[in-house]
Amino acid sequence: MESMESQALAPSLSQGLIACCECGHAIPPNPTNMCVGCVRSRVDITEGIPKTAQLFQCKFCLRWHIPPTSWTHAELESKELLAHCLKKIKATITKVRLVDANFIWTEPHSKRTKVKLTVQREVFTGAILQQAFVVEFTHYNQICDECRRAEAKDYWRACVQIRQKCDFKKTLFYLEQLLIKHGAHINTTNIKPSPTGIDFFYARLQDSRKLVDFVIDALPCKYQYSQQLISHDVQNNTFDYKHTFCVELAPVTRDALVILPKKIAQSYGNMGQLLVCLRVTNVISLIDPANLQMNEVSSVVYWKHPFEILCQPKHLIEFYVIDVEPIDNFKRGKDTASVANAFLGFMEDIEEDPAIRDKINIYRDPTKPVEEGDHPTVSLAEMLEDLQIKDEEMQS
Repeated sequence: MESMESQALAPSLSQGLIACCECGHAIPPNPTNMCVGCVRSRVDITEGIPKTAQLFQCKFCLRWHIPPTSWTHAELESKELLAHCLKKIKATITKVRLVDANFIWTEPHSKRTKVKLTVQREVFTGAILQQAFVVEFTHYNQICDECRRAEAKDYWRACVQIRQKCDFKKTLFYLEQLLIKHGAHINTTNIKPSPTGIDFFYARLQDSRKLVDFVIDALPCKYQYSQQLISHDVQNNTFDYKHTFCVELAPVTRDALVILPKKIAQSYGNMGQLLVCLRVTNVISLIDPANLQMNEVSSVVYWKHPFEILCQPKHLIEFYVIDVEPIDNFKRGKDTASVANAFLGFMEDIEEDPAIRDKINIYRDPTKPVEEGDHPTVSLAEMLEDLQIKDEEMQS
């Protein structure tokens, strides 16, 4: 009985109500002594934030423009597009705290994107007001630089010209295999062969620089850079150039007979000056046929002290000496080797030199039998299985 009487006599606690100082409605006490409607009527925390904005999209590749010159892919109502929309109004929402942001569905063909934002801001001492509003983004078409050049038949902005001033193309064939293996040519817009080399065309300057760096690391070479002015905007002080890299490969090829300068030969341990080129990779490997002494010439040393080539491989014939008879007034006709013969010689060099085979991909032809013999060949363990020599679509 005593416990029931004590519970009945205990006072009940309840929150009191006050009248809004503006409209007089009964509200719970708060630091402003005003209802939410009156606070919003006096203070607009979204003031200064634009309710409309613009988005620029390329009508060909459907990428979105990120000022000043970048373009990015983003699907409609994706988080990438939402981040791009918020960046457009980032400078205007620095005085409020962003609580939530989401898309409001619109027709894909309406060229409109609506984003609902919820922000908070302290309006009076100790009073935080939260408000939601919608920002409408209008889509406008703008052609990106790559699509504009494609439409104007102006596909490239940078060109890499690889040249080798020699009769044999073995070094170019070796470079071609390196490019295929490492995928260094994937960003090219066009590739054109020339009588003394290959031309690679790129839409961006940085892609062409990557190819130049790759060739410098792979072969002994040097390059020259030039640029041509295409257009000039006087008001914005902007220039549009076409860039060209002329890469010159060392004209030394495998089996070439060279003569070293006397000082260079002495610096290599007094080796002979008359040497034979054993192979050409990132360095030039030379061998003395008299004592089989070998040495490697780097690209820097070669271009600082280039040595003379006495005899090209096409002037050499491989044979077995059975007998020696002196012959007077013997003149051999000019060699008219074709590109096919040069490529066949390149294939023979691959079979004879395992060091070259380690840096390129070699594929097995299942239609050809495996021959056994004493001459050097490529083992089956070095060949890859994922290339078919014959194309079924071409046969059909």
